[in-house]
Amino acid sequence: MAMQRKPPKIAIVDDDQSVLAALRRLILAAGYEVEIFPSGSAFLESAENHEPDCVVLDVHMPKMGGLEVQSLLKSAHAGIPVVFLTGRDTPDARSCAMSGGASAYLCKPVDQETLLAAINVAVRNDTH
Repeated sequence: MAMQRKPPKIAIVDDDQSVLAALRRLILAAGYEVEIFPSGSAFLESAENHEPDCVVLDVHMPKMGGLEVQSLLKSAHAGIPVVFLTGRDTPDARSCAMSGGASAYLCKPVDQETLLAAINVAVRNDTH
């Protein structure tokens, strides 16, 4: 009997509880495992023990923003694909995210199909 593959695990990091809840429902419904984190530091602590297959990361969060999380993640866990979400798009943030290796950079409110497609691409291209 073939072992069933576990669905990819997606981590969502956003300081807005309503965004976390909505994204969690959407991504679970698409068949992924989901973990949610209210801050970058909470996510990074968790990533020490088990790496997700992809992280959906808010650019602007208090204390530690998504770009900082991305750079710390890259040095400790190279290869985890990052899909950025932002409510305040700036050319600097976009360029920083993409040059840092982000798989996608999307603006809130994000279209559900667009987000799921970006996650799907990130998980398929995952190299770790």
